[in-house]
Amino acid sequence: MPPLNEAPRLTRQHWAILLLAWGTWLSGFFSLMLLTFLLAPVKAAFGPSETGLAWLTGVAIGATGVGGLVFGGLADRFGRRLSIAVAIVTFVAGNLWSAWAPSFTSFALARGLAGLGIGGTWGAGQALIGETFPAARRGRYGAIAQTGAPLGLGAAAIVGSFLAPAMGWRAGFALGALPLLLLLLLRAVPESDVWLAHLRDRSVWRAVLAPGVRWVFVASFVLTWLNMSNYWLTVSWLPRYLQVERGLSLAGSGAATLAFVVGCLVGYLGFGVASDWIGRRVAFTLYCGLMALGLLMFTVLYPWIAAHPSLVLVFLAVSGIGAGTWSGYGPMMSELFPTRVRGTALSVIMNASRGVQFLAPVVIAWAAPRWGMAGGIALAAGFAVLSAAWVWTLPETRGAQIPLERAGQPAG
Repeated sequence: MPPLNEAPRLTRQHWAILLLAWGTWLSGFFSLMLLTFLLAPVKAAFGPSETGLAWLTGVAIGATGVGGLVFGGLADRFGRRLSIAVAIVTFVAGNLWSAWAPSFTSFALARGLAGLGIGGTWGAGQALIGETFPAARRGRYGAIAQTGAPLGLGAAAIVGSFLAPAMGWRAGFALGALPLLLLLLLRAVPESDVWLAHLRDRSVWRAVLAPGVRWVFVASFVLTWLNMSNYWLTVSWLPRYLQVERGLSLAGSGAATLAFVVGCLVGYLGFGVASDWIGRRVAFTLYCGLMALGLLMFTVLYPWIAAHPSLVLVFLAVSGIGAGTWSGYGPMMSELFPTRVRGTALSVIMNASRGVQFLAPVVIAWAAPRWGMAGGIALAAGFAVLSAAWVWTLPETRGAQIPLERAGQPAG
């Protein structure tokens, strides 16, 4: 029987893998972003300063970096399925603690625990997809899994902007226990046959830093950090920007954020098809250009569209389409790294670069009195341009095969 990634057509196992990876990333991103929409009631409950709120927003983001290291190693050592399951339980525990936290300090620790688990959701899921889906269609199915991110952001906007005012912010965080239902899927999800067959080397970091892998790891990390800075400078303070700079209500900012979410859905799905068609790097560059254009138009260049404020929604959607680059990371990095380090490499690169973004809300809070929130968020456009250029330091990987690496064979 051929391995799953050589199957002539998709099987029930493929669909179960896709559903698990998608659902895990959706619920993880929802858990990460919900606080962004509940800053006002959290501030009213605990009384922190604006700077304190900025640091609080960064706690979970920073903790995802640690989670990426911990759960990436777990995925490479003990398997993709186990890593996903433990990550789900961890961030659910953080969500429930957040719902009942009696003090600001306790709440901050709870968000850190949630971030730890969230950091483990992406790498193992994308590694599992990369190792089990056929090469010719890996980009588009990796993109479908990645749509969990904008849908998670959209769910956070709906719960935080429309449901939480009626049922209370603590109940909003308590909804974060629902991802435990995803564990029921594990029975239908096989372990990656590529991982099962590979040479299990305990010294993963020695392999990551080997001459043939080291530059790819560094270049991938820099690319992800640049693009992550672009993304988090935008989304971590977007609701507050819409409320403060554009005068929207809590519900209005949530609705406007949904325009960004709709754009993301279009962008993520479109990027998967485009990257399989014209290549990972060309598609990445084009989408970064859309992100930069959209951001500049509703921030620095807002006077050009001020007479037609509804255009803010249009350019929010354009920015969202540009964010489709994130659906390319799983397939591209799965194709770049050998099996024995794939889980660690994907998790560490994605989550360590996100972990650094705990400073993004602080940067926005620092920049706002000087340049306005628009100027702070517009910094993201510069990072989008840098990302578009840096992707060309990596090789093109479209259509690359991911072979089984059996014991005694060199990792490739």
